[in-house]
Amino acid sequence: MESTGKYWIPIYNVLESTCNIVLAHPKYVKAIRGKKTDKKDAKWIADIFKHDLVAGSFIPPADIRQLRDLVRYRWKLTNFTTGEKNRAQNCLTVSNIKLDDVFSDVFGKAATAITTHLLDNPDEKIMDVSAFRTKGLKATDEQILAAVDGEMCAEQAEKLRIIRTHMDSLELCKTNLESLILATAEKYLPQLNLVMTAPGIQSFSAIAIISEIGVDMSVFPTSKHLCSWAGLTPQNNESAGKKKTTRISRAGAYIKPLLVQCALAAVKAKKKHPEIFHRYQNLKKRRGHKKATIAIARMLLTAIYNMLKKNEPYNPELYRKADRPPVHREVSVEEAVFILQRQGYLVTAPTSE
Repeated sequence: MESTGKYWIPIYNVLESTCNIVLAHPKYVKAIRGKKTDKKDAKWIADIFKHDLVAGSFIPPADIRQLRDLVRYRWKLTNFTTGEKNRAQNCLTVSNIKLDDVFSDVFGKAATAITTHLLDNPDEKIMDVSAFRTKGLKATDEQILAAVDGEMCAEQAEKLRIIRTHMDSLELCKTNLESLILATAEKYLPQLNLVMTAPGIQSFSAIAIISEIGVDMSVFPTSKHLCSWAGLTPQNNESAGKKKTTRISRAGAYIKPLLVQCALAAVKAKKKHPEIFHRYQNLKKRRGHKKATIAIARMLLTAIYNMLKKNEPYNPELYRKADRPPVHREVSVEEAVFILQRQGYLVTAPTSE
């Protein structure tokens, strides 16, 4: 069966328990261009399947699919909230209120209090901002007064109220959804604890990874197959000694951004995970920040694959060995002294003070 949008899901749900279904990506089963109809397409797919030329796509079990649907909906709610924040900031900008110039977070405690005061008292001009100051605020009173020296019309004020109400309802929906996600993912608690031992991965990130790849790693022959499925494998397009492109594919629309975020978090924890930081720095010097980040994301996914397959926690020593010199380059103190003497150096014992 060829996968097209969401139309394959009802058929798959009915036939899943009674027969073995091969769901194929359209890219791999499309017929020759021209004279293409639905009947001819179905006949073509049946013909190439008869010759074992159709590669089935990875479809996780039903409970994992339900968890995946919930996690992806949470991601959508986060995007909706971000869009509403941008629209709220646009209302302030067109009203000559530049809170983003003095506040790192326009929706923080101090900035929210100022915005609420402006909406509750549209005709009153703010003359004293000392009541709105918080402990970590670095901007002076003069800078804040200059930032709020604007005038919001009635239409923009009402629009901002609607946006803030929608943001509150989105936050409530997200809280309820997270409770449902945690209850659904409770059966995978041992696997989640394993995944959370990897650098840069917290609770909801681990749940999102499990919802995308599942817990049974036998469906992927090797970790390279999993990385290719997630869109983290560079292309190998070379002809006549020239590399055409090394771009990664567009696969993994949900798991790839998530792993990139985890990779960035792991790189920042250089004291806790020096093996990740050192590998990132080595790659960044040669290939740049973006390609180094993708390489770290693939490294994390490979580690997760082996952790779930072997049922073992993350072991940083496996990666720290790469920073150490090879075994044949390890020498004792006597051998080092002999090498220096052979090079013409005079080796003396250190004087004790």
